Amino acid sequence: MLKLHYNLEKVSMGLVAAIIAVASVGGIVEIAPLFTIEETVVIPDDMRPHTPLELAGREIYIREGCYACHSQMVRSLADELDRYGPYSLAAESAYDHPMLWGSKRTGPDLARLGEKYSDDWHVAHLINPRAVIPVSIMPAYPWLTRDLNTGLIEDNLATLARLGVPYDDAMIDNAMADARAQSRPDSDGADGVRDRYGDDIAVRAFDGDPDRLTEMDALVAYLQSLGTLTDAAYEMFAEDAQ
Repeated sequence: MLKLHYNLEKVSMGLVAAIIAVASVGGIVEIAPLFTIEETVVIPDDMRPHTPLELAGREIYIREGCYACHSQMVRSLADELDRYGPYSLAAESAYDHPMLWGSKRTGPDLARLGEKYSDDWHVAHLINPRAVIPVSIMPAYPWLTRDLNTGLIEDNLATLARLGVPYDDAMIDNAMADARAQSRPDSDGADGVRDRYGDDIAVRAFDGDPDRLTEMDALVAYLQSLGTLTDAAYEMFAEDAQ
């Protein structure tokens, strides 16, 4: 065996071919299940896509590199269930492009973060983490108080619709208006947001100022949506507990 390997090392093209063959085995094992994903991942009936404001917040979350320190996948381990709640289902990420499961936890997992803390807490935490958690090593993001650029919101929804996310024409056409209205609960457009995305979505001034639409509004709206897009995980967890 060693002699065969030694001879193979002397033939560079043969070695390259062998490396490709071995690497392909791992690739096939990872890729093959994706061909049956539509049969194995059932999207819950109550699953909703992110609103335009939440989607804008998700883009900011990616832009600022939050995924590098926070995962969004609760594993089915006892200590994780005790800390974070029900384990994550693949269906909960069905509309995520890209998914943000992550694997590194410098900070806690965020899959079940939605509505765990108040909007004021999130705003204070993002501006200066040490103001609410003195031992935090998270960087501060004071620039999130600037106005939100809504120029690409419609295009983002249209692109995701082509990838299978259930955004209809009305959602795409009203994307910019819905992004503003979700942070203005007393505006004429607030009811339209609920009509398109459901009565359970949060419609409020996330940064405390309904007169401005800021990046803080978008990011807090996104964080408050995590784990709230469907109740499927909680229902399954309750069934498993019986």
